[in-house]
Amino acid sequence: MDLEGARAQINELDRQMAELFVARMRAVEEIAAYKKENGLPVFDAAREEQLKLRNAAFVDDEILRTYYLRFLEHTVELSRDYQKAILDGAWEETK
Repeated sequence: MDLEGARAQINELDRQMAELFVARMRAVEEIAAYKKENGLPVFDAAREEQLKLRNAAFVDDEILRTYYLRFLEHTVELSRDYQKAILDGAWEETK
């Protein structure tokens, strides 16, 4: 594969990841609403650790798995921040 071909592939994968990110955050909205209705905290250390372990198992390459875990940590942090914004009402101001 040439440089431009690799870049085109990354561009397409980034587009797909953007769609998946939006879908994930929509699910996060539902979780935040559930937590708000049921008085549950945003942070659930056990759930976050379970999520990382389960998803890291999908990456066979040990080196890439390390990077994927970092990616997951950032994704979970964004999800947590978004839930907090929703629960604090800041989300409604931006919609």
